[in-house]
Amino acid sequence: MKPRAHLAQALLGIGIGAALLTACSHSPDKRPVSQEAVSTAKLMVRADLDMQAVLNALASLDPKAIERISPSQARQEPTIADAVKKVLRAKDRSTDPSVLVPGVTSTDRSIPGAVGELQARVYTPAGQGPFPVIVYFHGGGWVIADRDVYDGGARGLAKQANAVVVSVDYRRAPENKFPAAHEDAAAAYAWVSKHADSLNGDPTRLALAGESAGGNLAVATAIAARDKGLTAPRHVLAVYPVAQTRTTTPSYEKYADAKPLNRPMMLWFIANATSGPTDLEDPRIDLVKADLAGLPPVTLINAEIDPLTDDGQQLQAALQKAGVSVERKVYEGVTHEFFGTAAVVKKAEEAQAYAGQRLKQALR
Repeated sequence: MKPRAHLAQALLGIGIGAALLTACSHSPDKRPVSQEAVSTAKLMVRADLDMQAVLNALASLDPKAIERISPSQARQEPTIADAVKKVLRAKDRSTDPSVLVPGVTSTDRSIPGAVGELQARVYTPAGQGPFPVIVYFHGGGWVIADRDVYDGGARGLAKQANAVVVSVDYRRAPENKFPAAHEDAAAAYAWVSKHADSLNGDPTRLALAGESAGGNLAVATAIAARDKGLTAPRHVLAVYPVAQTRTTTPSYEKYADAKPLNRPMMLWFIANATSGPTDLEDPRIDLVKADLAGLPPVTLINAEIDPLTDDGQQLQAALQKAGVSVERKVYEGVTHEFFGTAAVVKKAEEAQAYAGQRLKQALR
């Protein structure tokens, strides 16, 4: 498809998605019906019980459809992390991260980005260092979310990999459109590679990790490190990464109305994060078309109930074609954003343990 037609399809898709949501938001007798409730009901036959409990908790918080509001409004909406806390409170369990993931401490600090200071959270496991260091990027379509929303995934990796994890709050769109986030991610990795010892880390044992848009940033940063001659990461972990921008894959079709991520939301993210057709073809976003040769081993994790499942499959194939060692696992019965829900979702606990094992082996 030509780039201009590609963008037109994306923008048209947003309009169609919004129209469908509007059409579905009222019952025949004019009483409002929550779109979240409709989607939750559809997922009940597929999602694991513990995953469904999180989805139900999220729906009960009455989140608005992201694709129908502004980015600033979207950043105030309930998140999966909020839903996890609600489930924990319902079970009379603590929501304190230090209780949920014992043996990991965290401190907030600033580190240099591409054009200014970035906020970051440094997670340190118990014991004596120096530890391996993982630079981690949160999800949110390059538009929403931050290190707080994705605390569960980053903190869990510090525990499971027995490594220092540096979770970076890169610049977000639309205030800072592509390639701002990618430039910040590369700058953050470059800084960590030179200052790992100040974090009780070993500068020779580095890795990259991220979820969703952050998974894209992790792979793109590994490419940037190769091209700029930086210390090479020993491993890349990409959890349900955005690997390309076409929203017509089988998983996009099958889970077009899934929660907490659906196709209209992805089209909204793409429209807000990029400036035009050229950005959509850039290999930093369209990873499956990037030069992937010479990258370190990669671990891919996907959720079954997710429009991005086939992005992971396409990226796996592209990495294999480039001669890169890659291992991919798809977790059935869970949705996008499941990775950070280990406190209440068994498959998330398993996925974090698997990711930690893979990183440990690479960083040994």
